Amino acid sequence: MRAAVTHGVAHIEGIHRVRHGIELDRVTRVVDGELHLADINLKLEPGAFIVLLGRTRAGKTSLLRLLAGLDKPTSGRLLVDGADVTHVDVRRRDVAMVYQQFVNYPSLTVYENIASPLRLAGKLSKQDIDRRVRETAAALRLEPFLQRLPAELSGGQQQRTAMARALAKDASLLLLDEPLANLDYKLREELRAEMRQLFRNRPAVVVYATTEPTEALLLGGKTVVLHEGRLLQQGPTLEVYQAPATERVGQVFSDPQMNLWDVEITADAGARLSPEVTFPLSGHLRALAPGRYRLGVRAHHVRLARAAPDDVRIPAHVEVEEVSGSETLVHAAHAGLALGAQVEGVHRHPYGAPVELFVPPSKMFVFGPEGRLVAAPPFTPEEPAYGQN
Repeated sequence: MRAAVTHGVAHIEGIHRVRHGIELDRVTRVVDGELHLADINLKLEPGAFIVLLGRTRAGKTSLLRLLAGLDKPTSGRLLVDGADVTHVDVRRRDVAMVYQQFVNYPSLTVYENIASPLRLAGKLSKQDIDRRVRETAAALRLEPFLQRLPAELSGGQQQRTAMARALAKDASLLLLDEPLANLDYKLREELRAEMRQLFRNRPAVVVYATTEPTEALLLGGKTVVLHEGRLLQQGPTLEVYQAPATERVGQVFSDPQMNLWDVEITADAGARLSPEVTFPLSGHLRALAPGRYRLGVRAHHVRLARAAPDDVRIPAHVEVEEVSGSETLVHAAHAGLALGAQVEGVHRHPYGAPVELFVPPSKMFVFGPEGRLVAAPPFTPEEPAYGQN
């Protein structure tokens, strides 16, 4: 595994370029009695861009390492174009991997860092290596820094170098394990904006792991939601976001966390959150049968002022507020319900201050007793970014 794991990039030759896809077939991995992955079934088509979304310890890194061949499953198979490669040596796989630590060969220039996997492969001429290095450096805006050492670069430039080394390899499978996690906010935003374009129209399978729903939405493609080693849902990113199959998926794909409240649907086509808060069913909620449900609302859809006549008014009191840039996350309570509202502007309320929160019924998710989605807002092609109401 020497070439596979040194300094952040796995660069392995041997298996032909993926033509028909990669498949995880009922893959489970247990380490020292701890479950890392449970019965994972996943197909990755050539040219696919896959976002692995999950919280810390969801199993994202474990899944990436299995795909790279760095670890082996306890049970199940890894197939490439239908051939079982579960036990094929990592050095024979055509994989590039970028980790969240922006690690590079410290004694090599940026140019030599990018060129290193190409020289190791020994398949390109000096002229072809030079061309590919310079093309990749141009795509990542590293041209002015090609003769610098990593220590002379900013954090963003170091991570660009690690990514350039992986891209220059032109592997069949490109794995990125939270590559922006260690960068500051400004650098993350800058690289996120460029990331999807960098991978567009590449024949490789690209798998990108993140804990951040915002990042998944910006990157698009297909999202696979993991939680505690289990695959909860997969599909086009916007579809998974707008129709989370379960409460848990809704929570994982919401930042701040989705509000979840017990609600009773009454026989007269009304909904009761508390003795004080009732409202008539409308739109996608009309088909709900009487009974107990869980109501889900994302925090950026909860407002401090009425925006439409049918907005549901919830009287509450403030418990704490978190100001982040130009937004405030208001934590409030009503009749035992915890409420979160992510609103524009800086707001300062004293602890216990009364506040009115307004929720549009058109943005409500409804989950059944077992946590399965039973009603979702109408699908829209473009969902506003977090924090935009």
